[in-house]
Amino acid sequence: MATMVNFHAHPDDEAIATSGTMMKAVADGHRVVLVVATKGEQGEPAPGALRPGETLGERRAAETLEAAKIIGAHRVEFLGYEDSGMAGEESNNNPASFWQADFDEAVARLAGILVEESAEVLTVYDDHGGYGHPDHIQVHRVGVDAARRAGVERVFYATMNRTQILRQMAEVESFAEAMEEMDLERAERFREEEFGTEEAEITHAVDVSPYLERKRAAMLAHTSQITADSFFGSMTDEQFADAFATEWYVAPGPPRTGEFAADLFR
Repeated sequence: MATMVNFHAHPDDEAIATSGTMMKAVADGHRVVLVVATKGEQGEPAPGALRPGETLGERRAAETLEAAKIIGAHRVEFLGYEDSGMAGEESNNNPASFWQADFDEAVARLAGILVEESAEVLTVYDDHGGYGHPDHIQVHRVGVDAARRAGVERVFYATMNRTQILRQMAEVESFAEAMEEMDLERAERFREEEFGTEEAEITHAVDVSPYLERKRAAMLAHTSQITADSFFGSMTDEQFADAFATEWYVAPGPPRTGEFAADLFR
């Protein structure tokens, strides 16, 4: 049995990006630890999501714990920083935000968990955070340095297969329409170079199709952000499988020359 630590920026990122990989690791007998940098305080809650007197951070932390139960994670830790918000927002300047965190201190916090857990595998985001979110970029920077400090050699960058997404948008009209209905700005980002990673640069494709029902349930556990009638919640089973049956990673080092690797532990 080995230990995998999955480092994420905000609640619900783990469910969307790596929950299938986490479930597969648990099923294979590995220990899975979830570390979240912030509690997603800058998110926009669904109407009626918050109880009287409850903050969004409190609600999202509770949702993360519920999602972690569905995933089967053995441990959940929050690093204690605040959500920095999207790039260019005033919240980026919050001294308590992850984007403004003392870098060495943040690295030490994560490295401490990696050492305590004797982690053998760490997942972070790609170097541009998938789509340029400051906290996602910081997860990459802090994660890579913490792995070096803790001696974790197997580090993987969770990403999106930009080539596949563009192909789906071109070939499946309903997929493109759904993307644009969700968020015109986000849909346009899918067409930009910095969104996700080109397929030729991706090294690992983890098949998580056996866990799709639970993956959707983990996503829907984040009820303040992902409702049943939201873009993710309202996908048909076929659409959901097309979008989420594979989780994509880049291993630093030489580019892939053959088939995708399928397992982060070997």
